[in-house]
Amino acid sequence: FNNFRKSYGYHPILQIENLTIEPGIYWIKGINGSGKSTLLKSIGGFIFFEGEILLNNVSVKKDGVAYRKMVNFADAEPIYPEFLTGWEMIALFAKAKQATPGQELYFIESMKMESYLSNAVGSYSSGMLKKLSLVLAFLGRPKVILLDEPLITIDTESLDILCQWILKKHEEENTTFLLSSHQPLNEALLTKARVLVVDKQALTMEK
Repeated sequence: FNNFRKSYGYHPILQIENLTIEPGIYWIKGINGSGKSTLLKSIGGFIFFEGEILLNNVSVKKDGVAYRKMVNFADAEPIYPEFLTGWEMIALFAKAKQATPGQELYFIESMKMESYLSNAVGSYSSGMLKKLSLVLAFLGRPKVILLDEPLITIDTESLDILCQWILKKHEEENTTFLLSSHQPLNEALLTKARVLVVDKQALTMEK
């Protein structure tokens, strides 16, 4: 981050003068409205901000296509075209992210999603949508995966599986994870995660 500023109208949300986040797993903490989602969407290149964000020296503003190929994102409340099926969404993202053929099968099977992926997304419950968004976020070989409130609306068994995905992806591909969550992480993930705190319009590393 270099001279990063994000405001909504005249209301400043986040200011980050100069900060480098090293590869790793990060748990982003902050109260409601502190700017956690804004931070993730800025890193993902979804919203306008002042200043600069670089990933591997690639600028989200100057070379947005190359930058976005390195970043995957799962929204807190995902919204997809209701007429597409889960399989069609996965095929679309797999192509865009240049995923290895069949990469999605591990994620689909471990979350037990096979029974409904042929149905239109408009028929999905919030939990089914959340699982689909998580599968999409893990496709390809991104350098960074952003997860906004990934622990809400899915069951306890699925939470443990998601934590396994995160640890496996990080260990095997050195993928960096930034996840915001009001719920505590499970013990295995907690031991690996560093904490970033969003408070008073600033982002700091918890010691």
